[in-house]
Amino acid sequence: MTTLIRGGLVIGPVSAQHLDVLIDGERIVALLAPGDTSLAADLASSVEEVIDATGKYVVPGGVDAHTHMELPFGGTFASDTFETGTRAAAHGGTTTIVDFAVQRAGERVQDGLAAWHEKARGNCAIDYAFHQIIGGVDEESLKAMDELVSEGITSFKLFMAYPGVFYSDDGQILRAMQTAAGNGSMIMMHAENGTAIDVLVAQALARGETSPRYHGLTRPWETEEEATHRAIMLARITGAPLYIVHMSAKQAVETLAAARGEGWNVFGETCPQYLYLSLEEQLSAPGFEGAKWVCSTPLRARQEGHQDELWRYLRTGDLSVVSTDHCPFCFKEQKELGVGDFSKIPNGIGSVEHRMDLLYQGVVDGRISLTRWVEICCTTPARMFGLHPKKGEIVPGADADVVIYDPQARTHISVETHHMNMDHSAWEGYEIAGGVDTVLSRGRVIVQKGDYLGSAGHGQFLRRGLSSYLT
Repeated sequence: MTTLIRGGLVIGPVSAQHLDVLIDGERIVALLAPGDTSLAADLASSVEEVIDATGKYVVPGGVDAHTHMELPFGGTFASDTFETGTRAAAHGGTTTIVDFAVQRAGERVQDGLAAWHEKARGNCAIDYAFHQIIGGVDEESLKAMDELVSEGITSFKLFMAYPGVFYSDDGQILRAMQTAAGNGSMIMMHAENGTAIDVLVAQALARGETSPRYHGLTRPWETEEEATHRAIMLARITGAPLYIVHMSAKQAVETLAAARGEGWNVFGETCPQYLYLSLEEQLSAPGFEGAKWVCSTPLRARQEGHQDELWRYLRTGDLSVVSTDHCPFCFKEQKELGVGDFSKIPNGIGSVEHRMDLLYQGVVDGRISLTRWVEICCTTPARMFGLHPKKGEIVPGADADVVIYDPQARTHISVETHHMNMDHSAWEGYEIAGGVDTVLSRGRVIVQKGDYLGSAGHGQFLRRGLSSYLT
């Protein structure tokens, strides 16, 4: 099928131009200047659909490089399946996710990956890829890291938190980083000092401090900054590239920025919740309501200026990517597992449907530019994780993952209107000055003016290459 998107402002990572986008089948084949009918005339007989984007932005489909569909955590599972989660992502203008396959201690890495393939296969509305969590660093898992690179799994996540579940000590991290340095893959790090946090949690509970706000108070910024520094030092020793996930503390990002200033291959990601939400306003909500916003790393105090500083680091480029860490849990029966003990609240916030909108609000508010919006939501995550140029940019030869975004629309976020499998919204009542109009995934319209036209199974597994920033 041949489609012409006409009249829109095409936005890339460095420029915005009025261009028409010609799509043939699943690929973008040409960008045409307005009024240039030469190529369009030749193909006029085969153009089957014309989409009018006049007055709207034409942007690449969003790439969310950090999601957790169906993740087992805290005695339950993330409430979005690959079917519901990717459908919600599509509604929000995201056309590619990179989810995390999980290997737990005592399990073969390959078995964990196979389980995630089984969960996702035939169920996704949009294209998907996997990172691999290494839950037990040993000789077998190190060998598996080399093997998985050839299968398109080119990034591996380690945890400095959650002792007894995912935690790796410094020696294990060092060995995994040495392996990554040898095979060209990316190490992703959950950087919090988990052993120190466990002591603080136990002490808080012993004092009777059990409400959700203590989740944040027992994970102070020092535990994130210290772990960030330690991870960077281990990366320097080994020469491995390092990508630190869900950064929330300004001090941790300052440490990252200093290493980047010295020329080290270290990168940082933040999430919408750390740009907008706070310990005082959400995590400290009355009663048990704050459980809705329990995530790790935690929401930080607004009075300490973390949110404004994260926006500044997005502008300077020291924070490279905004992902969601989408890990949704329902309030009833899931978050409520932690009533009377905040440490038992499943950690996670649902945002996969709202990332593009929330970051566009940053454009409206003058915090970032239109091109930076596209860069951090689409192009950089695709480049960072071996999906570019197939994904992340509107250029000839790329997949026809295209979002038509209407700056004149208004998006009201609510549990009543979202498409995620959750009984509440972390973003209830948020108003966005803009909204998704039409979404194409590999040339197929899957969302149009709020109507879902896609289907489970349309999404394909993506074998990723090495990071564009390291090759």
